[in-house]
Amino acid sequence: MKGIRDTSSDTYRQLMGNGLRYEIPKFQRDYSWDMEHWDDLWQDICSLNADESEHYMGYLVLQSSDNKNFQIIDGQQRLTTMSILILAVLKCLQELSDKGIDAEQNKRRKDALMNSYIGYLDPVTLISKSKLKLNRNNDDYYRNYIVPLQTLPLRNINVSEKQMRSCFTWFYERIKKAHVTGESLAGFVDSIVDKLFFTVIKVSDELNAFKVFETLNARGVKLSSADLLKNYLFSVVDATTPHKSELDEMEHLWSKVIGKLGSEKFPEFLRFYWNSFNKTVRKNDLFKTIRKDIKTKGDAFSLIRELNTSADVYMALQNPDDDLWKGKQEISSYLRELKLFQIKQPFSLLLATYSSLDESEFKKVLRACSIISFRYNVIGGLNPNEQENTYNAVALSIRKNRQFNINDLRDIYPDDERFETEFANKILKNTPRNHKIAKYIFAEIERYKYHTDIDLNSDLYTVEHILPENPGDAWNYLTEDVIERCVYRLGNLTLLEKNINKDIGSDGFEDKKAAYAKSNIQVTRSINEHYSEWTEETISKRQARLAVEAKSIWRLQF
Repeated sequence: MKGIRDTSSDTYRQLMGNGLRYEIPKFQRDYSWDMEHWDDLWQDICSLNADESEHYMGYLVLQSSDNKNFQIIDGQQRLTTMSILILAVLKCLQELSDKGIDAEQNKRRKDALMNSYIGYLDPVTLISKSKLKLNRNNDDYYRNYIVPLQTLPLRNINVSEKQMRSCFTWFYERIKKAHVTGESLAGFVDSIVDKLFFTVIKVSDELNAFKVFETLNARGVKLSSADLLKNYLFSVVDATTPHKSELDEMEHLWSKVIGKLGSEKFPEFLRFYWNSFNKTVRKNDLFKTIRKDIKTKGDAFSLIRELNTSADVYMALQNPDDDLWKGKQEISSYLRELKLFQIKQPFSLLLATYSSLDESEFKKVLRACSIISFRYNVIGGLNPNEQENTYNAVALSIRKNRQFNINDLRDIYPDDERFETEFANKILKNTPRNHKIAKYIFAEIERYKYHTDIDLNSDLYTVEHILPENPGDAWNYLTEDVIERCVYRLGNLTLLEKNINKDIGSDGFEDKKAAYAKSNIQVTRSINEHYSEWTEETISKRQARLAVEAKSIWRLQF
């Protein structure tokens, strides 16, 4: 993988050996694992038996220039927890020694394990030289209380320190109960350090680390590129020798942004936000671009404040019922359509429009995005990359000129001829999403043609396959090839009340026609009025007529 210096599969013993040292960047998030995580790890450890069974601990992403001192880019929660677990074992050994139980041997065991996996205590200063250094909010507590095996204070400690204290106590209680002798305690550590292993990815700098995050996230391995960006922004501020209040303010703003979005949604939001101000940046180049542009403390604060403001709008764009749209039914309706279509490509444009233009212009842009999304994405199934580039370019134009020109979107608007052809041939396989799309299409046709509103959220209506998915004997006049070609075509679909649909099943067309005549939906009643037979030719003709109507419904004027 590009940007990676080295990858390996290492046991915990290998990670902690040979004088290696690990540091959590001081502005990375605090320790946050809770009882659920501790219990998962404990159960995994307990399941390790005497044979050569192993337990996989996941990815570690480490940054180093010398292969001796490493910054933990991803994996700090696991390494911190493992360190605390081993310290809980050492506490048990110390207590045995203090009680005079095999005192000398247990002291030697404790010292040996301490030197191997934790670090050593400076004999002059009595300050621990740890193999693991935590972040700015956690290291003092870890180094001064947990590592020396001191009584852990409860008062005047922050939330994450309290969590570390609880972690230590939780493991200590279980280890003390499970292992009552020094030999058992030492053997427990000796076993797990060889059976817990990690995939270790080593990179040379934070830019390559970010590339690794993006690549692994694309493969379904969720790592926190948000933490990496946070560390960069804080390092920019920290380089100015800031007052503590500045770091506190940065921490406050960052927490607000992540609190609104969550770490998983943050990278996507960041790219949409960035592309609403700048020429389109690919996902893999985003961090490099930000690092190039954000150089000063002022830049960092400006960015985080703007992210905080935009995060509210970004989340609201994905929630048509958000309070931001209260009393704005038209906006909610368009956003509901984008959500139904599962379209996010216009978000950079919508972020720019919301902050730069008034509400009426925002509605115009939103309507245009909805119609284009239907023509381009839902019916056309065209490449979204070209579409996103256009949206981003229009976003920049709006930021610069403070106005919206609908002609700027013409390049991604399939013309009437193309749209009509694609609609006339559209097939919607029976999936939950396509079921909703089909309901939406026929509800819009009903509203346009007959001025009747249908509640798409209502359970009263369902999508009816006129030629059934599992046709009975009444459909024997159609070949299997015809059935396969036609059953999921839009021309073979309609809306029907559930109470009528359940009674007709795979009935023949004549019986279905009689049922359709009882429907309150006029686009369905019209089948009874206009069609005497149901064949492949009939289905094609009906779909062609629907395509003509769709061309008028989903249309922009340039």
